[in-house]
Amino acid sequence: MNISLNWLQERLDLSSRSLEDVCDLLTFAGIEVEGVQTTGVSSESIVVGEIKEAVPHPDADRLKVTQVDAGEGQLRQIVCGATNYQVGDRVPCCLPGAELPGGFKIGETKMRGVESKGMLAAGSEIGLTDKEDGLLILEGNPAPGTPVKSLFEADTLIEVEITPNRPDLLSHSGMARELAALLETDWAPVAVEAENPAAAESVKLESQTCPYYTRTDLCGVSVGESPAWLLRKLTSVGLKPVNNVVDLTNYVLFELGQPLHAFDASKVEGSLIVRQADEGEKFLALDGETYKLTSEDCVIADESGKVLALAGVMGGLESGVTKETTEVILESAYFTSSEVRKTSRRLSINSDSSYRFERGVDPGQVVPAAVLARQLILETAGGTVRADLSAVGTVPEAPPAVRLDGARLDQLMDGSIPQAQAEAILERLGLSKIDGDSWKIPSWRGDLLRSADLVEEVARVHGLENVPSRTGGTAVDESAADLTYDRLMVLKHHLVALGFYETQTIKLISEEQLADSLPQRPLMEGDVVRVSRPLSADHAVMRPALTAGLLKVAETNLRQGVKSLRFFETGRQFRNAGGGKAKDLEADSVALLLGGQVTAPSWDAGEGRSYDLFDLKAVLQAVVGNGVVQFTARAREGFLLAGDVLLEGKNIGAYAQVMPGRAREIDFQAPLFLAEIDQGKLLAARKSHFLVEPLPLYPGSARDIAMELPVKTSNAEIEKALSKHQDPLLVGVECLSLFVDASGEKIAVDKKSVAYRFLYRAEGKTLKQKEVDAAHQKLQAHLQKALPVSFR
Repeated sequence: MNISLNWLQERLDLSSRSLEDVCDLLTFAGIEVEGVQTTGVSSESIVVGEIKEAVPHPDADRLKVTQVDAGEGQLRQIVCGATNYQVGDRVPCCLPGAELPGGFKIGETKMRGVESKGMLAAGSEIGLTDKEDGLLILEGNPAPGTPVKSLFEADTLIEVEITPNRPDLLSHSGMARELAALLETDWAPVAVEAENPAAAESVKLESQTCPYYTRTDLCGVSVGESPAWLLRKLTSVGLKPVNNVVDLTNYVLFELGQPLHAFDASKVEGSLIVRQADEGEKFLALDGETYKLTSEDCVIADESGKVLALAGVMGGLESGVTKETTEVILESAYFTSSEVRKTSRRLSINSDSSYRFERGVDPGQVVPAAVLARQLILETAGGTVRADLSAVGTVPEAPPAVRLDGARLDQLMDGSIPQAQAEAILERLGLSKIDGDSWKIPSWRGDLLRSADLVEEVARVHGLENVPSRTGGTAVDESAADLTYDRLMVLKHHLVALGFYETQTIKLISEEQLADSLPQRPLMEGDVVRVSRPLSADHAVMRPALTAGLLKVAETNLRQGVKSLRFFETGRQFRNAGGGKAKDLEADSVALLLGGQVTAPSWDAGEGRSYDLFDLKAVLQAVVGNGVVQFTARAREGFLLAGDVLLEGKNIGAYAQVMPGRAREIDFQAPLFLAEIDQGKLLAARKSHFLVEPLPLYPGSARDIAMELPVKTSNAEIEKALSKHQDPLLVGVECLSLFVDASGEKIAVDKKSVAYRFLYRAEGKTLKQKEVDAAHQKLQAHLQKALPVSFR
């Protein structure tokens, strides 16, 4: 929510406080300040300029060459593309050196060969609001050369994030009341006369979603543009003006926090009926969208059955106030938070009204807001009251009294605040003492329910920094959670060092993204966890794997021209166990995506090389450390090459190559590889401490073997056979080449030739040739027993 400092200071004197002081005060009181923005003209070099002449540009149909009087004693030539001005108009003239919002600095230049010494500006270009397309035409005939900043009021916007339990702060009056309590000063509430509504005969209340509803009828209203003060206030908080009646309801909303709605009475037949919608009933909202309602939605309708508004969420387009409106029905009501939230979430409609009703508005403001709005409409739009304020239902009761436990307060505050001072804080917050330790809670503080809540309020206003610490910090043993976190951070740093970029994607995906998911174990029917009420189609499924999000990230990066893709993500994935027959499973994974250029094309490296499956395996091997990583093939639906990732023979995840057709859909021509690894198993395999082996003192000796094997023999089978050969002299194995011949001329079609290099070394001596030969012969004999191999 945006808070206008100018608007706020109408209720509270902050002249003795700097902006930084105000922001710090809010922050330490639990109100998060997300940003500060200054509006209005800031540069002294933006002055009033009178257009004396405007002639067509000799080389551009849409440009004109103007002569401008900027109060300098001589005319200034400026090229301009706007069309909404006339000779004699006075507009903002940005002189060379003027700095515009966004850091853009004006200078002298040539436009299509014609010299331009500055810029004539629109309102939005200098920090103001545009009234129309084109230049800002200044009213009041200001003198040329007058700084434009002196003609407009500057303001400061404080963007705050209000926690859901403090809806009372979603207005300028509520924020002023809070700051007054924190600053121990007075504030000026909006002056609204007290009024007791009559019983409403033209409203039928048939829904429990609305405990209390008021109606006011006005006639002879003249709908038009809002006055300057109202436009200034609404635009300061980011609202777009509509007309004076609608703008005044929005003003009351941001002033008091109570949402209102105005109906065109000529479009309402008979009484207003507050009821539950019929199943499948259609509603055309102010946003131009038609929504299909259910019996869980509360609506405001008329006696003809037409839906006029979706209660607490949004008004209807057909009954909205327009320039032709002369009779207005003004609604001010209290709607149940849970029901408004349910409707808003299901239909994905977020409005200023629903935002407040979802959190709970102050029931005590329903009548004052209606009275204030009626008063302002009559003052601004004219007209008379045809039917005065009437109400139906009962105002929700104020929160029950809460007892303040003095002993508990003293214990938690460590005696840092006397009881009298604590009571003074509660009184400043609007609470009143009843008897003994009981306190009456104001209607706007429905979040205060327990004694602990009162203690928290005292501590918040008193300042937690003023509460002394009882004990110093003590060292504790590392917990399992700490150990997991530390190991995960080391793993992330390792992947970053290997050239990967970490991503964070949402846990909800679309049905279509299931095809991009590579779960560690293939999904059974019923394994997918679907959201019963998704916010949108893109958030309908709990992700069964992280790879779907990685492919989305890859697609975004490819659109930005990235040629090499190296991404990883750690996080939770979800699935039903055993096709939904057991409870839901949640597990943590590490996902990798690899594809594109390993080396960029260059004159000496040619076209470079693209990543392949061996690069993915090398990354996993580097991450694991000492353990042996193996890939074993297993078909996965929707992927080209796929299989299981084994660590020391045990399954820890899955790998796959994305189908070329799917890669082309995201404009990627090279092979694209994915891996989804069980995070727990991966972290367990990574040792916290490593023994560093000394460099060898004696040279080794290498021997090569060219083996002929069946084509179907996998590399994993060869590695498994080698791992069973326990020879202390064999210290290294390296695959040199792979050869197959589809023609069958050089080697049989069902055979392949694989060349390996084996390194032999002894710790305490230099091996003799006959020792190396003997060890090598033993290895060959072992391979002949373990594999269907012949040596070439």
